[in-house]
Amino acid sequence: MALMVKNKYQLRHKIGSGSFGKIYKAINVKDKEKVAIKLERIGITHPQLFYENRVYRALSGSVGIPKVRWFGQEADFRVMVMDLLGQNLEELFNFCSRKFSLKTILMIADELLYRIEYVHLKHYIHRDIKPDNFLIGRGNKKSTIYIVDFGLSKKYRDPINLEHIKYRNDRHLIGTARFVSLNTHLGIEQSRRDDLESIGFLLVYFCRGSLPWQGLQAKDIKQKYDRISEMKLSTPISELCKGFPSEFATYLEYCRNLHFDEKPDYSYLRKLFRDLFIREGFVYDYKYDWIILEQEMMEKSSNSTNTPDILNEENSPKKQQENNFDQNILSKKNVNVRNFKTEYNDIQKEVEKSKPEPIRKEQDSKDISKNHFLSIGDQHPFIHKSKTQLNSNTKQKIRKPIYFIQNRTKKNLLQEIQTNQEIPTTNTHTSPTKEKSKKNKNFLK
Repeated sequence: MALMVKNKYQLRHKIGSGSFGKIYKAINVKDKEKVAIKLERIGITHPQLFYENRVYRALSGSVGIPKVRWFGQEADFRVMVMDLLGQNLEELFNFCSRKFSLKTILMIADELLYRIEYVHLKHYIHRDIKPDNFLIGRGNKKSTIYIVDFGLSKKYRDPINLEHIKYRNDRHLIGTARFVSLNTHLGIEQSRRDDLESIGFLLVYFCRGSLPWQGLQAKDIKQKYDRISEMKLSTPISELCKGFPSEFATYLEYCRNLHFDEKPDYSYLRKLFRDLFIREGFVYDYKYDWIILEQEMMEKSSNSTNTPDILNEENSPKKQQENNFDQNILSKKNVNVRNFKTEYNDIQKEVEKSKPEPIRKEQDSKDISKNHFLSIGDQHPFIHKSKTQLNSNTKQKIRKPIYFIQNRTKKNLLQEIQTNQEIPTTNTHTSPTKEKSKKNKNFLK
Protein backbone atom coordinates (compact mmCIF):
# COMPACT_ATOMS: atom_id res chain seq x y z
CA MET A 1 0.00 0.00 0.00
CA ALA A 2 1.26 3.48 -0.87
CA LEU A 3 2.55 5.65 1.95
CA MET A 4 0.13 8.33 3.12
CA VAL A 5 1.47 11.60 4.47
CA LYS A 6 -0.67 13.46 6.99
CA ASN A 7 -3.62 11.31 5.84
CA LYS A 8 -3.80 13.67 2.89
CA TYR A 9 -0.96 13.08 0.42
CA GLN A 10 -0.49 9.73 -1.26
CA LEU A 11 2.95 8.89 -2.72
CA ARG A 12 3.00 7.68 -6.32
CA HIS A 13 6.52 7.23 -7.73
CA LYS A 14 10.04 8.58 -7.45
CA ILE A 15 10.89 11.52 -9.70
CA GLY A 16 14.39 12.44 -8.49
CA SER A 17 16.81 12.86 -5.63
CA GLY A 18 18.37 15.88 -3.99
CA SER A 19 21.57 16.36 -2.06
CA PHE A 20 20.32 14.40 0.95
CA GLY A 21 16.93 12.95 0.10
CA LYS A 22 14.59 11.36 -2.43
CA ILE A 23 11.78 13.20 -4.17
CA TYR A 24 8.45 11.57 -4.99
CA LYS A 25 5.42 12.61 -6.93
CA ALA A 26 2.28 12.57 -4.78
CA ILE A 27 -1.36 13.53 -5.00
CA ASN A 28 -3.72 15.22 -2.58
CA VAL A 29 -6.52 12.67 -2.11
CA LYS A 30 -8.99 15.41 -1.23
CA ASP A 31 -8.68 17.82 -4.14
CA LYS A 32 -6.52 15.66 -6.50
CA GLU A 33 -3.77 18.31 -6.61
CA LYS A 34 -0.34 17.00 -7.59
CA VAL A 35 2.58 17.83 -5.30
CA ALA A 36 6.21 16.85 -4.74
CA ILE A 37 7.34 15.19 -1.52
CA LYS A 38 10.93 14.99 -0.35
CA LEU A 39 11.76 12.23 2.15
CA GLU A 40 14.73 11.88 4.47
CA ARG A 41 15.14 8.88 6.74
CA ILE A 42 15.40 9.66 10.43
CA GLY A 43 18.72 8.70 11.99
CA ILE A 44 21.07 9.48 9.08
CA THR A 45 24.47 10.91 9.94
CA HIS A 46 24.01 14.36 8.37
CA PRO A 47 20.31 15.33 8.28
CA GLN A 48 19.63 18.24 5.93
CA LEU A 49 15.88 18.33 5.28
CA PHE A 50 15.05 20.32 8.40
CA TYR A 51 17.63 22.95 7.43
CA GLU A 52 16.44 23.00 3.81
CA ASN A 53 12.89 23.61 4.99
CA ARG A 54 14.11 26.65 6.94
CA VAL A 55 15.82 28.01 3.82
CA TYR A 56 12.68 27.58 1.73
CA ARG A 57 10.68 29.37 4.40
CA ALA A 58 13.17 32.25 4.37
CA LEU A 59 13.08 32.49 0.57
CA SER A 60 9.32 32.06 0.15
CA GLY A 61 7.23 34.68 -1.57
CA SER A 62 9.32 35.32 -4.68
CA VAL A 63 9.03 34.26 -8.31
CA GLY A 64 10.95 31.09 -9.08
CA ILE A 65 10.98 29.75 -5.49
CA PRO A 66 8.76 26.66 -4.90
CA LYS A 67 6.32 26.86 -2.00
CA VAL A 68 6.54 24.44 0.93
CA ARG A 69 3.07 23.12 1.81
CA TRP A 70 3.93 21.10 4.89
CA PHE A 71 6.90 19.81 6.84
CA GLY A 72 6.88 17.13 9.52
CA GLN A 73 7.51 13.51 10.40
CA GLU A 74 5.71 10.48 8.98
CA ALA A 75 6.70 6.96 10.12
CA ASP A 76 10.52 6.76 9.87
CA PHE A 77 10.91 9.77 7.58
CA ARG A 78 11.08 13.51 7.67
CA VAL A 79 8.73 14.81 5.01
CA MET A 80 8.60 18.08 3.10
CA VAL A 81 5.59 18.66 0.82
CA MET A 82 6.11 21.31 -1.84
CA ASP A 83 4.99 22.48 -5.28
CA LEU A 84 5.35 20.00 -8.10
CA LEU A 85 7.47 21.44 -10.90
CA GLY A 86 8.32 20.40 -14.43
CA GLN A 87 11.53 19.10 -15.96
CA ASN A 88 14.98 20.38 -15.08
CA LEU A 89 17.35 22.05 -17.52
CA GLU A 90 19.44 18.91 -17.98
CA GLU A 91 16.39 16.93 -19.05
CA LEU A 92 15.29 19.72 -21.37
CA PHE A 93 18.80 19.90 -22.82
CA ASN A 94 18.60 16.20 -23.68
CA PHE A 95 15.07 16.71 -25.02
CA CYS A 96 16.46 19.29 -27.46
CA SER A 97 19.21 16.90 -28.62
CA ARG A 98 21.76 18.61 -26.34
CA LYS A 99 21.72 21.82 -28.33
CA PHE A 100 20.23 25.12 -27.22
CA SER A 101 19.94 28.16 -29.46
CA LEU A 102 21.68 31.38 -28.46
CA LYS A 103 18.31 32.98 -27.79
CA THR A 104 17.36 30.24 -25.32
CA ILE A 105 20.75 30.41 -23.56
CA LEU A 106 20.48 34.19 -23.14
CA MET A 107 16.95 33.93 -21.73
CA ILE A 108 18.13 31.21 -19.34
CA ALA A 109 21.00 33.47 -18.25
CA ASP A 110 18.60 36.31 -17.49
CA GLU A 111 16.33 34.05 -15.42
CA LEU A 112 19.19 32.46 -13.48
CA LEU A 113 20.77 35.80 -12.62
CA TYR A 114 17.45 37.01 -11.21
CA ARG A 115 17.09 33.85 -9.09
CA ILE A 116 20.59 33.90 -7.68
CA GLU A 117 20.40 37.61 -6.94
CA TYR A 118 17.26 37.03 -4.87
CA VAL A 119 18.90 34.14 -2.99
CA HIS A 120 21.92 36.34 -2.21
CA LEU A 121 19.63 39.14 -1.17
CA LYS A 122 18.16 36.79 1.45
CA HIS A 123 21.72 36.20 2.83
CA TYR A 124 22.21 32.72 1.36
CA ILE A 125 24.55 31.21 -1.21
CA HIS A 126 23.43 28.08 -3.04
CA ARG A 127 26.76 26.23 -3.46
CA ASP A 128 25.35 23.55 -5.81
CA ILE A 129 24.63 25.31 -9.11
CA LYS A 130 23.97 22.77 -11.90
CA PRO A 131 21.31 22.19 -14.59
CA ASP A 132 19.53 19.58 -12.45
CA ASN A 133 18.71 22.21 -9.79
CA PHE A 134 16.85 24.55 -12.15
CA LEU A 135 13.36 23.44 -13.09
CA ILE A 136 10.62 24.97 -15.21
CA GLY A 137 7.12 25.45 -13.91
CA ARG A 138 3.96 23.64 -14.93
CA GLY A 139 0.87 24.87 -16.73
CA ASN A 140 0.88 28.61 -17.29
CA LYS A 141 4.25 28.89 -15.49
CA LYS A 142 6.27 26.94 -18.05
CA SER A 143 8.26 30.05 -18.92
CA THR A 144 9.45 30.50 -15.31
CA ILE A 145 12.65 28.80 -14.19
CA TYR A 146 12.73 27.74 -10.52
CA ILE A 147 15.78 27.19 -8.35
CA VAL A 148 15.63 24.18 -5.99
CA ASP A 149 17.67 21.96 -3.64
CA PHE A 150 19.06 24.15 -0.90
CA GLY A 151 20.48 21.29 1.14
CA LEU A 152 24.05 22.57 0.62
CA SER A 153 23.22 26.26 0.87
CA LYS A 154 24.76 28.45 3.53
CA LYS A 155 24.41 31.92 5.00
CA TYR A 156 27.29 34.08 3.83
CA ARG A 157 26.44 37.02 6.10
CA ASP A 158 24.54 37.88 9.24
CA PRO A 159 20.96 38.95 8.45
CA ILE A 160 20.96 41.68 11.10
CA ASN A 161 24.33 43.46 10.85
CA LEU A 162 25.19 42.09 7.35
CA GLU A 163 28.62 40.99 8.52
CA HIS A 164 30.25 38.73 5.90
CA ILE A 165 31.73 35.35 6.80
CA LYS A 166 35.51 35.10 7.16
CA TYR A 167 37.88 34.09 4.41
CA ARG A 168 39.25 30.54 4.70
CA ASN A 169 41.32 28.31 2.42
CA ASP A 170 41.01 24.94 4.13
CA ARG A 171 37.60 23.86 2.88
CA HIS A 172 36.68 20.61 1.18
CA LEU A 173 34.91 20.63 -2.15
CA ILE A 174 31.19 21.19 -1.75
CA GLY A 175 28.89 20.95 -4.77
CA THR A 176 29.15 19.31 -8.19
CA ALA A 177 32.77 19.19 -9.38
CA ARG A 178 31.88 19.81 -13.01
CA PHE A 179 30.35 23.24 -12.28
CA VAL A 180 32.01 24.48 -9.09
CA SER A 181 34.32 27.50 -9.29
CA LEU A 182 38.08 27.30 -9.51
CA ASN A 183 38.44 28.79 -6.01
CA THR A 184 36.30 25.97 -4.63
CA HIS A 185 38.77 23.43 -6.03
CA LEU A 186 41.53 25.35 -4.28
CA GLY A 187 39.77 24.94 -0.91
CA ILE A 188 38.68 28.59 -0.56
CA GLU A 189 35.47 29.39 1.30
CA GLN A 190 32.63 29.95 -1.13
CA SER A 191 30.83 33.27 -1.44
CA ARG A 192 28.54 35.03 -3.94
CA ARG A 193 31.21 35.12 -6.66
CA ASP A 194 31.38 31.32 -6.70
CA ASP A 195 27.65 30.93 -7.43
CA LEU A 196 28.01 33.36 -10.34
CA GLU A 197 31.06 31.55 -11.75
CA SER A 198 29.15 28.26 -11.59
CA ILE A 199 26.35 29.88 -13.61
CA GLY A 200 28.98 30.92 -16.14
CA PHE A 201 30.20 27.31 -16.48
CA LEU A 202 26.58 26.21 -16.87
CA LEU A 203 25.99 28.67 -19.74
CA VAL A 204 29.20 27.57 -21.49
CA TYR A 205 28.06 23.98 -21.00
CA PHE A 206 24.87 24.79 -22.91
CA CYS A 207 26.85 26.56 -25.65
CA ARG A 208 29.39 23.78 -26.16
CA GLY A 209 27.27 20.76 -25.25
CA SER A 210 29.96 19.65 -22.77
CA LEU A 211 32.88 20.95 -20.76
CA PRO A 212 36.55 20.05 -21.38
CA TRP A 213 36.94 18.41 -17.97
CA GLN A 214 34.07 15.96 -18.41
CA GLY A 215 34.75 12.24 -18.64
CA LEU A 216 38.18 12.28 -16.99
CA GLN A 217 39.25 8.86 -15.65
CA ALA A 218 40.61 8.48 -12.12
CA LYS A 219 41.19 5.81 -9.47
CA ASP A 220 39.15 7.49 -6.76
CA ILE A 221 37.04 10.58 -6.17
CA LYS A 222 39.96 12.63 -4.79
CA GLN A 223 42.09 11.99 -7.84
CA LYS A 224 39.17 12.84 -10.08
CA TYR A 225 38.64 16.19 -8.33
CA ASP A 226 42.36 16.95 -8.65
CA ARG A 227 42.36 16.24 -12.37
CA ILE A 228 39.29 18.43 -12.89
CA SER A 229 40.98 21.22 -10.91
CA GLU A 230 44.14 20.96 -13.02
CA MET A 231 42.07 21.04 -16.20
CA LYS A 232 40.21 24.17 -15.10
CA LEU A 233 43.50 25.87 -14.18
CA SER A 234 45.12 25.03 -17.50
CA THR A 235 42.14 26.04 -19.68
CA PRO A 236 42.09 29.80 -20.38
CA ILE A 237 38.69 31.47 -20.42
CA SER A 238 39.28 32.68 -23.98
CA GLU A 239 39.83 29.11 -25.16
CA LEU A 240 36.87 27.82 -23.15
CA CYS A 241 34.55 30.37 -24.81
CA LYS A 242 36.13 30.21 -28.25
CA GLY A 243 33.59 30.32 -31.07
CA PHE A 244 30.90 32.02 -28.98
CA PRO A 245 30.02 35.66 -28.35
CA SER A 246 32.63 37.50 -26.28
CA GLU A 247 30.06 38.28 -23.58
CA PHE A 248 30.46 34.78 -22.11
CA ALA A 249 34.20 35.26 -21.66
CA THR A 250 33.63 38.75 -20.23
CA TYR A 251 31.15 37.30 -17.74
CA LEU A 252 33.59 34.64 -16.47
CA GLU A 253 36.46 37.08 -16.24
CA TYR A 254 34.32 39.47 -14.20
CA CYS A 255 33.40 36.67 -11.76
CA ARG A 256 37.02 35.54 -11.42
CA ASN A 257 38.14 39.11 -10.59
CA LEU A 258 35.60 39.59 -7.78
CA HIS A 259 36.92 39.72 -4.22
CA PHE A 260 35.79 37.25 -1.63
CA ASP A 261 33.27 39.53 0.09
CA GLU A 262 32.56 41.86 -2.84
CA LYS A 263 28.99 42.43 -3.89
CA PRO A 264 28.53 41.51 -7.54
CA ASP A 265 26.95 43.95 -9.98
CA TYR A 266 23.99 41.83 -11.06
CA SER A 267 22.54 44.60 -13.22
CA TYR A 268 25.78 44.83 -15.20
CA LEU A 269 25.84 41.09 -15.81
CA ARG A 270 22.21 41.02 -16.94
CA LYS A 271 22.81 44.02 -19.21
CA LEU A 272 25.79 42.24 -20.70
CA PHE A 273 23.59 39.45 -22.02
CA ARG A 274 20.60 41.68 -22.75
CA ASP A 275 22.66 43.90 -25.03
CA LEU A 276 23.77 40.79 -26.90
CA PHE A 277 20.15 39.66 -27.05
CA ILE A 278 19.04 42.96 -28.60
CA ARG A 279 22.01 43.11 -30.94
CA GLU A 280 21.12 39.68 -32.33
CA GLY A 281 17.56 40.90 -32.99
CA PHE A 282 15.86 38.39 -30.69
CA VAL A 283 12.41 38.98 -29.18
CA TYR A 284 11.97 38.27 -25.48
CA ASP A 285 8.83 36.15 -25.85
CA TYR A 286 9.82 33.35 -23.41
CA LYS A 287 9.64 30.83 -26.25
CA TYR A 288 12.45 28.51 -25.27
CA ASP A 289 13.66 25.77 -27.58
CA TRP A 290 11.80 23.08 -25.66
CA ILE A 291 8.51 25.01 -25.93
CA ILE A 292 8.92 25.43 -29.70
CA LEU A 293 9.85 21.77 -30.10
CA GLU A 294 6.88 20.68 -28.02
CA GLN A 295 4.52 22.80 -30.14
CA GLU A 296 5.93 21.32 -33.34
CA MET A 297 5.45 17.81 -32.01
CA MET A 298 1.86 18.59 -31.04
CA GLU A 299 1.14 20.00 -34.50
CA LYS A 300 2.56 16.89 -36.15
CA SER A 301 0.50 14.64 -33.91
CA SER A 302 -2.67 16.67 -34.62
CA ASN A 303 -2.03 16.49 -38.37
CA SER A 304 -1.44 12.77 -38.22
CA THR A 305 -4.88 12.26 -36.66
CA ASN A 306 -6.51 13.80 -39.72
CA THR A 307 -4.74 11.42 -42.11
CA PRO A 308 -5.79 7.74 -42.34
CA ASP A 309 -4.10 5.57 -39.77
CA ILE A 310 -2.75 2.42 -41.36
CA LEU A 311 -2.75 0.65 -38.00
CA ASN A 312 -6.48 1.25 -37.69
CA GLU A 313 -8.40 -1.71 -39.08
CA GLU A 314 -11.08 0.46 -40.65
CA ASN A 315 -8.48 2.54 -42.50
CA SER A 316 -6.14 -0.28 -43.48
CA PRO A 317 -5.47 -0.75 -47.22
CA LYS A 318 -7.00 -4.21 -47.13
CA LYS A 319 -10.18 -2.90 -45.51
CA GLN A 320 -10.41 -0.03 -47.99
CA GLN A 321 -10.00 -2.46 -50.90
CA GLU A 322 -12.79 -4.63 -49.51
CA ASN A 323 -15.06 -1.61 -49.09
CA ASN A 324 -14.39 -0.46 -52.67
CA PHE A 325 -15.06 -3.98 -53.96
CA ASP A 326 -18.35 -4.14 -52.04
CA GLN A 327 -19.40 -0.76 -53.41
CA ASN A 328 -18.61 -1.81 -56.98
CA ILE A 329 -20.56 -5.04 -56.59
CA LEU A 330 -23.48 -3.15 -55.08
CA SER A 331 -23.54 -0.62 -57.89
CA LYS A 332 -23.47 -3.41 -60.50
CA LYS A 333 -26.23 -5.23 -58.68
CA ASN A 334 -28.38 -2.13 -58.68
CA VAL A 335 -27.82 -1.72 -62.40
CA ASN A 336 -28.76 -5.36 -63.07
CA VAL A 337 -31.89 -5.10 -60.96
CA ARG A 338 -32.85 -1.89 -62.72
CA ASN A 339 -32.29 -3.46 -66.17
CA PHE A 340 -34.25 -6.58 -65.26
CA LYS A 341 -37.22 -4.47 -64.14
CA THR A 342 -37.31 -2.50 -67.37
CA GLU A 343 -37.01 -5.66 -69.50
CA TYR A 344 -39.68 -7.41 -67.50
CA ASN A 345 -42.09 -4.52 -67.94
CA ASP A 346 -41.57 -4.72 -71.70
CA ILE A 347 -42.37 -8.44 -71.65
CA GLN A 348 -45.46 -7.81 -69.58
CA LYS A 349 -46.73 -5.32 -72.14
CA GLU A 350 -46.24 -7.85 -74.96
CA VAL A 351 -48.14 -10.52 -73.01
CA GLU A 352 -51.00 -8.14 -72.31
CA LYS A 353 -51.39 -7.41 -76.04
CA SER A 354 -51.58 -11.14 -77.03
CA LYS A 355 -53.92 -12.08 -74.17
CA PRO A 356 -57.46 -13.35 -75.21
CA GLU A 357 -60.59 -12.25 -73.45
CA PRO A 358 -61.05 -14.21 -70.22
CA ILE A 359 -64.05 -16.55 -69.65
CA ARG A 360 -65.63 -16.60 -66.23
CA LYS A 361 -64.78 -19.50 -64.08
CA GLU A 362 -67.59 -21.83 -62.97
CA GLN A 363 -68.33 -22.63 -59.33
CA ASP A 364 -66.65 -26.02 -59.46
CA SER A 365 -62.92 -25.76 -59.84
CA LYS A 366 -62.83 -29.04 -61.78
CA ASP A 367 -65.23 -27.83 -64.44
CA ILE A 368 -62.98 -25.85 -66.67
CA SER A 369 -64.45 -24.26 -69.74
CA LYS A 370 -63.04 -24.34 -73.25
CA ASN A 371 -61.20 -21.02 -73.34
CA HIS A 372 -60.47 -20.74 -69.65
CA PHE A 373 -56.96 -19.69 -68.57
CA LEU A 374 -55.03 -20.01 -65.35
CA SER A 375 -53.09 -17.09 -63.89
CA ILE A 376 -49.47 -16.89 -62.82
CA GLY A 377 -49.49 -14.70 -59.75
CA ASP A 378 -51.85 -11.77 -59.48
CA GLN A 379 -50.37 -9.61 -62.16
CA HIS A 380 -49.10 -11.86 -64.94
CA PRO A 381 -51.67 -14.01 -66.87
CA PHE A 382 -50.77 -17.43 -68.17
CA ILE A 383 -51.89 -17.86 -71.80
CA HIS A 384 -53.09 -21.30 -73.03
CA LYS A 385 -53.16 -22.59 -76.57
CA SER A 386 -56.50 -23.59 -78.15
CA LYS A 387 -57.96 -26.99 -77.48
CA THR A 388 -57.81 -28.09 -81.17
CA GLN A 389 -54.02 -28.02 -81.11
CA LEU A 390 -53.89 -30.82 -78.54
CA ASN A 391 -54.02 -34.52 -79.29
CA SER A 392 -57.43 -35.87 -78.33
CA ASN A 393 -56.02 -39.27 -77.28
CA THR A 394 -53.74 -37.74 -74.64
CA LYS A 395 -55.08 -37.43 -71.16
CA GLN A 396 -53.48 -34.60 -69.28
CA LYS A 397 -54.11 -33.82 -65.68
CA ILE A 398 -55.34 -30.41 -64.60
CA ARG A 399 -52.45 -28.04 -64.01
CA LYS A 400 -52.27 -26.24 -60.73
CA PRO A 401 -51.84 -22.43 -60.88
CA ILE A 402 -48.20 -21.48 -61.36
CA TYR A 403 -47.18 -18.40 -59.43
CA PHE A 404 -44.53 -15.93 -60.59
CA ILE A 405 -41.24 -15.96 -58.74
CA GLN A 406 -39.55 -12.59 -58.78
CA ASN A 407 -36.04 -13.92 -59.29
CA ARG A 408 -37.10 -15.69 -62.48
CA THR A 409 -34.97 -14.63 -65.40
CA LYS A 410 -36.13 -13.12 -68.66
CA LYS A 411 -35.19 -16.24 -70.64
CA ASN A 412 -37.18 -18.60 -68.41
CA LEU A 413 -40.20 -16.31 -68.51
CA LEU A 414 -40.24 -16.28 -72.32
CA GLN A 415 -39.89 -20.06 -72.46
CA GLU A 416 -42.86 -20.53 -70.14
CA ILE A 417 -45.02 -18.21 -72.20
CA GLN A 418 -44.11 -19.95 -75.49
CA THR A 419 -44.20 -23.62 -74.45
CA ASN A 420 -47.06 -23.66 -71.95
CA GLN A 421 -50.25 -25.37 -73.23
CA GLU A 422 -53.86 -25.21 -72.36
CA ILE A 423 -55.16 -27.76 -69.88
CA PRO A 424 -57.56 -30.08 -71.68
CA THR A 425 -61.06 -30.67 -70.38
CA THR A 426 -63.03 -33.97 -70.52
CA ASN A 427 -66.71 -34.78 -70.98
CA THR A 428 -66.76 -36.94 -67.89
CA HIS A 429 -67.31 -33.92 -65.70
CA THR A 430 -70.88 -33.16 -64.73
CA SER A 431 -72.32 -29.83 -63.97
CA PRO A 432 -72.76 -28.75 -60.37
CA THR A 433 -76.57 -28.78 -60.66
CA LYS A 434 -76.68 -32.43 -61.78
CA GLU A 435 -74.26 -33.43 -59.04
CA LYS A 436 -76.50 -31.77 -56.46
CA SER A 437 -79.58 -33.59 -57.71
CA LYS A 438 -77.77 -36.92 -57.43
CA LYS A 439 -76.75 -36.19 -53.87
CA ASN A 440 -80.32 -35.29 -52.99
CA LYS A 441 -81.64 -38.54 -54.43
CA ASN A 442 -79.12 -40.56 -52.53
CA PHE A 443 -80.05 -38.72 -49.35
CA LEU A 444 -83.74 -39.53 -49.86
CA LYS A 445 -82.95 -43.17 -50.37
